[in-house]
Amino acid sequence: MGDRIVVGMSGGVDSSVAAALLVEQGYDVVGVTLRVWPWKESSDPARKFGSCCSPETVDDARQVARKLGIPHYLLNSEREFDSTVIANFTREYLAGRTPVPCVVCNQKVKFGSLLQRALAWEATAVATGHYARLETDPVTGRILLRKARDLKKDQTDFLWPLTQEQLRQARFPVGGLTKDDVRSKARLLGLSVADKPESQEICFIPDNDYRGFLRRRDPEGFRPGHIVDRNGKMLGAHEGISAYTIGQRRGLGLSSGEPLYVVALEPESNRVVVGRKEELEATALTATAVNFIPFDQLDGELRVYAKIRHNHVPARATLRPSGEGRVALVFEEPQRAITPGQSVVFYQDDLVVGGGIIAS
Repeated sequence: MGDRIVVGMSGGVDSSVAAALLVEQGYDVVGVTLRVWPWKESSDPARKFGSCCSPETVDDARQVARKLGIPHYLLNSEREFDSTVIANFTREYLAGRTPVPCVVCNQKVKFGSLLQRALAWEATAVATGHYARLETDPVTGRILLRKARDLKKDQTDFLWPLTQEQLRQARFPVGGLTKDDVRSKARLLGLSVADKPESQEICFIPDNDYRGFLRRRDPEGFRPGHIVDRNGKMLGAHEGISAYTIGQRRGLGLSSGEPLYVVALEPESNRVVVGRKEELEATALTATAVNFIPFDQLDGELRVYAKIRHNHVPARATLRPSGEGRVALVFEEPQRAITPGQSVVFYQDDLVVGGGIIAS
């Protein structure tokens, strides 16, 4: 039998097929499902609490593991997930930023603590169902991260913070397949999750009500304050800056004669700033916590395509170093709703050059 690989099994079709492919390739596969949030049993079997935290989801992963003939373990990661992913999620919203929890989870949990545990189990890698591809640079020996074959499903924008050590011990078995290929493979193998719908929600937030979650988690982010325009003129009242994000139009409760959008959040003064649609456009940003993949640091200007949110079409831009762990990015064309707290990811063709957290 080949090397041991631990597969993070969410109960979905992607991670299930990832495990199946590794079994076919002769690896010693161990399935692990992380319990990252406490669940409550529901009297309604159709109701699920989160996409990766319900008893139904764990049972799906367990059934797949049984079908594949591999061991499966449920690991309680609630405390760690709370102190890393959820704490960061809450802290960022309180600071007027809009975070991406999946990025933190991949960096700190799946390819952080789970990887360390896998290595302690004498495994050589952790595999997930992410749509992404890895290869080794023949000149430098560095591990390169490339977009998935199925560009509609590509998830490299959630993986940009991974270090060379983490990438070297990561596996993405479905990265070379399309979503249709994955479902077909699951049907061929008789996996119960073959036609399971995809979840679009944040895994630890029931009903996708992030405002309700934040209100319960930290009421401080819901202190009433003023909605103002760029000149500071008061236009209305808000229910707390944690309830708003850049580009938001609905739910402002304003009776202006023209559509207004959230253009800035000011946690220090507890103000929500609104403006016209064109005020959302900008040509530059700065990013912090930057990580580069083909090289360690940026020594000069670099032409890239930059992506500022998951569904954003990457746009032409120039990248420049701007101090330790920081970069400045200038777009050729204005981009709408550049949002602090979100990831900005840099590409050259299908190569992930790196990424960072939008600061301003």
